[in-house]
Amino acid sequence: MKLLTISTLYPNAADPKHGIFVETRLRQLKKKYPDVKVTVIAPVPWFPFKHERFGQYAKFASVPYFEHRHDIAIYHPRYVVLPKIGMNITPITLQACLNRQIKLLVRHGFKFDLIDGHYYFPDGVAIAAVAKQWNKPFTVTARGTDINLIPQFKKPLKDIKQVFQQSNHNLAVCEALRQEMILHGAVPSTVTTSRNGVDLTLFRFTAKNEQQQLRQKLKLPLDKKLLISVGLLTERKGQSLTIDALKNHPDAHLLLAGTGPDRKALESQIAANNLGQQVTFLGGLEQARLADYFGACDASILASNREGWANVLLESMACGTPVIATNIWGTPEIVKSPEAGLLIDRSSDAISNGISQLFNALPNRDATRRYAEQYSWDETSTQLYNLFIGILSRTNPIYRQAAVDKEIVL
Repeated sequence: MKLLTISTLYPNAADPKHGIFVETRLRQLKKKYPDVKVTVIAPVPWFPFKHERFGQYAKFASVPYFEHRHDIAIYHPRYVVLPKIGMNITPITLQACLNRQIKLLVRHGFKFDLIDGHYYFPDGVAIAAVAKQWNKPFTVTARGTDINLIPQFKKPLKDIKQVFQQSNHNLAVCEALRQEMILHGAVPSTVTTSRNGVDLTLFRFTAKNEQQQLRQKLKLPLDKKLLISVGLLTERKGQSLTIDALKNHPDAHLLLAGTGPDRKALESQIAANNLGQQVTFLGGLEQARLADYFGACDASILASNREGWANVLLESMACGTPVIATNIWGTPEIVKSPEAGLLIDRSSDAISNGISQLFNALPNRDATRRYAEQYSWDETSTQLYNLFIGILSRTNPIYRQAAVDKEIVL
């Protein structure tokens, strides 16, 4: 099976954490099913200058056109984005970018069977047009804001609804997104929930008796309740609410892992409340390093107002660290028992109360790890493989026979 994965959400040399959940899903699929051959087109907005003064846009300019990551060939062609005014134009520029790249690859002998797309707008809209032009089947996976935020705009919603009808199958990373897609007109039988898993090897377990040594290694406080919040530093992730909750917990220390536009505002908030000794900014962390910090902490806090399937929750649990998370979208599908942690409302008071409640009955770290183990990638990889084979078997006798040989129910 030759997959062409298309997504603007994909890691690259300049930003190795960007869209890492898409890459992880692909790697796990390839690992379980070596007959799957993958090529990735991960377009990047065009920008001419690499100087750091241009911030995120400079990162775009620094992304290489081609790279290999984990034995996967990845192309990063450029497409035009007009900030603030270009929402309705971007699917058109992205489609042109994709078509140019595919033409170039095909000219050099590239062949593919199916497009594995991610994110409905603008990606899914452009992918639908390209798939029609190349007469290839395609799927799109909903990730979060493409379904729970962007459809508030009239034209994008209309375009997304068309993709629901045009795709060979629709996927969502959580049931909450699937239900929202159905409310927006997707036929229920054409939408499947395909959750993310967690890499149980990378996010290794840290036992209670190993935490002090790990904290010493990381130069973290040894005598505090250690909390961690992971994510882009922005209002949507709610770090300011978590900082505010610290005022009621002088015996706690908060680690903030991530980068983002709100860092200066958060630093000002910390200074204004004299919380400088209770908060540490870690910056962006590679996943192996993040696993160390999860293992060293007593609890993880995610105070988002929107999520699809929040991978950081399972990553924390896999390390043995329970979570305190806002009760939104797909999060209740992850935090379903006391071993996992607590669901709370989105306010500083609720976070403060959640910290007290969790520490009054802190789950055994072994139990939290066991809870996470039910979310390995095996089930999702099998689901995706069977789905792709099923789609291809409708028009290709080779895959029809493969479905029979592998006893796949079509």
